Amino acid sequence: MTGPDHQPDGAAHRRRPDRERKPAAFRLDDARVRLDSDAHEALTRGETRVVPTGGSAPRPAAATPERSPRSVSWGRWLTVGLGGLASLAIGLSIDALIRDLFARTDWLGWLAVALAGLAAIALLGLILREVTGLLRLKKIDEIRTSLTASAEDDDDAPARAGLRQLIALYRERPETARGRRALADHLGEVIDGRDLVILAERDLLKPLDARALRIVNDSVKRVSVVTAISPRAVLDLAIVLVENLRIMRRISALYGGRPGVFGFLRLARHVAAHLAVTGGMAAGDSLVSQLLGHGLAARLSARLGEGVINGLLTARVGIAAIEVCRPAPFIAARGPNVSDVMGELFKGDPEAQALLQEAKAAPPGKD
Repeated sequence: MTGPDHQPDGAAHRRRPDRERKPAAFRLDDARVRLDSDAHEALTRGETRVVPTGGSAPRPAAATPERSPRSVSWGRWLTVGLGGLASLAIGLSIDALIRDLFARTDWLGWLAVALAGLAAIALLGLILREVTGLLRLKKIDEIRTSLTASAEDDDDAPARAGLRQLIALYRERPETARGRRALADHLGEVIDGRDLVILAERDLLKPLDARALRIVNDSVKRVSVVTAISPRAVLDLAIVLVENLRIMRRISALYGGRPGVFGFLRLARHVAAHLAVTGGMAAGDSLVSQLLGHGLAARLSARLGEGVINGLLTARVGIAAIEVCRPAPFIAARGPNVSDVMGELFKGDPEAQALLQEAKAAPPGKD
């Protein structure tokens, strides 16, 4: 319905175009309210006209996002072309080598054929391993997405389906037998989706989380100590890079990933994206912010050199790898953070522990 049109004393009254009439409420059964569509008939004193509009205004159609024209991926075509040429060159070289060996003597030719067949079988095995690794990583991502949605919506149907996939993922892991049995019992007793995910986190994934945190702690200690005594910055960079790649592979294997070369590259890309989203060096972590803000890192670096900063970077990469490789979200339990790893790093150093306690106790704005 349209808004009321009030005309005092029955006289036609036109509103000034620059003045807006304030909204008002009327009862439709009031005798002073007239429901008609004749907007030209004069009203008496105190009457109000409400004119039906014949339906609500049509809603504007949702704007369809314009699709940007797809550009030709010249880099991809270049890679395909060069890869095809390299494959042809290798094949022709092997063929020429086998022919030359047959021309010399038959047994050398047959030996070359056997070695070429062995190489072909090994190549096929590598391809199958890469495909299997990519499929396992994709399955873990799907399980995590399903469990995250079911925990947010408290829906038991997708939670049960995702947890059955989780049990199947670890069915060949003897150390998870107890957790798998407990989780299978919960599937027949608990009806809330969020509670099922929390129980899976407690019974099945908690031991794996503890092992993953130990992997991160060991890597952080190794990086901190080795880079502290390393005489060259290039050597420090190589050590940090190798250790970060190693920690990603170990954590992925722990949670059931077992990626190949291409799967590992995909995993590294996901970890890098996660680090970019969460702020790189954990800028939001209060303990790290206070540690750097109070200048305590410089005091600690007198004992460990640049190993502390390298250890922080490794810790952040390890924590990102845990969150990316873990097949379920952190719901009830708090995920590991840089403060936990730092506390373990300086566990045996009383002076460092005192500095950390000072950073925790001091106000964030105090220098």
